[in-house]
Amino acid sequence: MRWPPVLLALAASGATGCGSCEAHDAPAGDAAGPAAIGCLGDPISEMGEATYYDADGSGSCSFEPSPGDLMVAALNAPDYDHAAWCGACLAVSGPRGEVVVRVVDQCPGCKHGDLDLGRAAFGKLAPLSAGRVSIAWHEVACPVTGPIAYRVKPRSNAQWTAIQLQNHRYAIEGLAVRGPAGAYQPIGRTDDNYFVAPGGLGAGPYAFRVTDVHGQVLDDVGIALAGAGPQPGAAQLPICK
Repeated sequence: MRWPPVLLALAASGATGCGSCEAHDAPAGDAAGPAAIGCLGDPISEMGEATYYDADGSGSCSFEPSPGDLMVAALNAPDYDHAAWCGACLAVSGPRGEVVVRVVDQCPGCKHGDLDLGRAAFGKLAPLSAGRVSIAWHEVACPVTGPIAYRVKPRSNAQWTAIQLQNHRYAIEGLAVRGPAGAYQPIGRTDDNYFVAPGGLGAGPYAFRVTDVHGQVLDDVGIALAGAGPQPGAAQLPICK
């Protein structure tokens, strides 16, 4: 995902929360996060075609199967952009309606703008017998509850560490770790949707800084190297108005 340089500058500025976003009057936020606020950057939108596949929620993004949530999509390779869209949600419009899907996989054979949807999601837009239909889609907030979560990849250690972000409201622009001197160092993301430190991050616990594509920043501390399943952070990304 490629966003305007101003968004990248926000991450480097050290702003926390959404201090660079303009606040708006809005109803109080739900349990998942604070009230709606203004955010930088226009929502990404595309047009293309949709097909369907037998989705189970797993795929190139390395998420676990989600049998209770099959409103999912595989994104075309150009838009997948080295896992930049993994975990993001898209509102997809088709011939007979709209559906919100979560990006969990990559579709190598799809053209720019195309989506390969889970059967259940495609069925909201057209009969399965249609096979392929024209669509328009745009980014929306994921209907998450609770805080953002961190999954440490199995076999990670102090000398090689991989972290996956889960349960985030918007697509993630970057992850950084706070070093001994207090400065944050970015961690590169690989195509399987893990942020990988080839030289490791030490024994932990870690202090992370998460930046989403709208320039919002969350800081978390106390994330352990060894943990059973995803570890919850302290907060969720705010809702963009």
